Amino acid sequence: MLVGVAKKILFVFIASLLLAAVGCSPKSSYITVDGTALGTFVQVKCHTHLSPDTITSIIEEVDSQAKASMSIFDPHSLLSQINRNETDVTDEHIIYNINLARKFSELSSGAYDITIKPLTDAWGFGRERSHASDVDIDSILTFVGYDKLSVEEGKIVKSDPRVQIDLNSIAKGYVVDMVAERLEALAIKDYMVNIGGEVRCRGCNPQNQMWSIGIETPYDGNMAMDSFEKIILLDNAAVATSGNYRRFYIAEDGQKVTHTIDPRTGYSVVSSLLSATVVAEECAVADAAATMFMALGSDEALAVAERCEAEYGWRYYFIYADGEGYRVECSEEFKE
Repeated sequence: MLVGVAKKILFVFIASLLLAAVGCSPKSSYITVDGTALGTFVQVKCHTHLSPDTITSIIEEVDSQAKASMSIFDPHSLLSQINRNETDVTDEHIIYNINLARKFSELSSGAYDITIKPLTDAWGFGRERSHASDVDIDSILTFVGYDKLSVEEGKIVKSDPRVQIDLNSIAKGYVVDMVAERLEALAIKDYMVNIGGEVRCRGCNPQNQMWSIGIETPYDGNMAMDSFEKIILLDNAAVATSGNYRRFYIAEDGQKVTHTIDPRTGYSVVSSLLSATVVAEECAVADAAATMFMALGSDEALAVAERCEAEYGWRYYFIYADGEGYRVECSEEFKE
């Protein structure tokens, strides 16, 4: 009898310990963290036992690193110092993006080029804004070109000291990757990172389904991000969209000047391609590819996109102006 009572007491004691252990262990759930980085909005959704403050700290740390390294708007950043020829010593972030950017320059025969900064400044889209009518575009073109820039033993080498680097077409996607990789290092398997519309996701959303990502309707001035042309489903992938429906202005002669500049001509790209969306494994790749396709324009972009899909697996969704409406050219899986 006493033995039976002892067993019951022991069982209750062990059960109490187990309940205490479960009660002390952190519970995982989906959280949403909103913030800012690189001068735009950030949203992270993830399934984790970590607190929102911890995720916010990760975003802030990555943002601080990126700005100190690659910002063209911060005069104290390493990239700004390199552009002023105050140093030729660079860091891992700039090296990675320069090497990746060269791939896209070669794929596009120079339509994508990170030495475009003097041109974006001349057209009023950079930090050091001027007016193109007051600048000799042909003279600027003499020191624009990816072949005038290289990295050797951790140092920037320019064939002309006037060469300047602008990583805005790739850095936002790269920062998305940085945040995503920090989350994965903390064993977070279900997440979505969205920085200014550039997205990387993995696993499932809170409804235990694939992440649904909207491709915006590319009408001029669509700032609200509440009109979508297409919804795509993603898992373990990144997506980026480039378009000319936000950053543009109307010049004195009535011409639309967009922020997509063709470094081969020095002038704003004019084409029926309104937006280019790219899905790839890394957001830096998707970001740069989307910009590359917009720079190529309607005549060249589709042929290059089909070749890149066959070779690299990058999927694409292009929206063209077509009379009063839109026309879509896309990868087969997005036609469903």
